[in-house]
Amino acid sequence: MIQQEGPGWRLAHDPTRLRYPVLIGGEAWAFELTELEWQGLVALVSELTNQHQALVDQLLEEEAITLEMERAPWWGCLEGHRDRWALQVLLEADATGGRGVEGHWPAPAAQAVTAAMRTIWDSGSR
Repeated sequence: MIQQEGPGWRLAHDPTRLRYPVLIGGEAWAFELTELEWQGLVALVSELTNQHQALVDQLLEEEAITLEMERAPWWGCLEGHRDRWALQVLLEADATGGRGVEGHWPAPAAQAVTAAMRTIWDSGSR
């Protein structure tokens, strides 16, 4: 089991839990994800943060940016400035009546949780 947390965020991956091996949370909320939902979330967040990084050098210090992206069933929004940004994610309920969830991390928790996500993903704990 891999578990990481910090001010305003937490993330755990336990592959022995077959249905919902990932727990992700913020200041006063948390939800569990299936492996497929986790893979989709990591892909979305990675793409959003990569796009932000590609634009950072073009932004003035005081200039704000909003990046939105949809990768069904996920939607995400990265909003902020060069060095500080917030992240919002939404898992849309499917047509069969599946669950939907929503999470939000303000800066600097957004940067910390995305770094932890990348660390877990890169470690092969998928």
